[in-house]
Amino acid sequence: MSKELSIVVPAFNESERIVPSLGKILAYIRENSLDAELIVVDDGSTDDTAEVAARTAGEYGEISTNIIRNRPNRGKGNAVKTGLLAATADIALFSDADLSTPIEEAEKLTAPIANGEMDVTFGSRALDRSLIGAHQPWRREQGGKVMNFVIRKMSGLRFADTQCGFKAFNMKKFRPLLDVMTVDRFGFDVEFLFVAKYHGLRLAEIPVRWNDVEGSKVSVFRDTRRMFSELALIRRNAKNGVYDLNEK
Repeated sequence: MSKELSIVVPAFNESERIVPSLGKILAYIRENSLDAELIVVDDGSTDDTAEVAARTAGEYGEISTNIIRNRPNRGKGNAVKTGLLAATADIALFSDADLSTPIEEAEKLTAPIANGEMDVTFGSRALDRSLIGAHQPWRREQGGKVMNFVIRKMSGLRFADTQCGFKAFNMKKFRPLLDVMTVDRFGFDVEFLFVAKYHGLRLAEIPVRWNDVEGSKVSVFRDTRRMFSELALIRRNAKNGVYDLNEK
């Protein structure tokens, strides 16, 4: 029997941060009596992320938990796709492992989908910056603003923040689109939203609470270069019909 909500958490070398995050997610499920499942995708970690996640989940034995191990590391985008494909619920939420957006914000994203108003919803740090508690260092924050400008120009998406790691999906409509996704790393968020819009799904950017959490694996220099390359790939894919479902 399918669940009402699948929560997907991609993780790479997160053994030091994932215990409190998973504890909060599992407690949220329990306290709200949700018919939900937790899916943790260990993306080729070299530490004991998977074992730590399994031990934490074991403390909430009544909650369905699936620990998936990707070998080798294939990127956050691939980990999220793997988790979404394993989801059994009609609504799936993906959250970064650091819970920079508190799990209590989930209903802001899932309710519009459950109500039939939207198909894809995603958290935004930019629409209401008063909701940001702990800010990123100034240079990283300004770099994010520049990158979002580039994303808007190159992708045609008119959203203020595509990169927040807190997104929800109507899986009946979004699952078929996963077959045409090609970006496994930093730019996967943009591709998810681009392909959803390309196929006429209803998208909503929703302000959420957010706090910077130390330990981010994002490199401004490396990932900015990678984003340019992946945005160019998305544009080529659209031009060449890669995102057309056809008989897939």
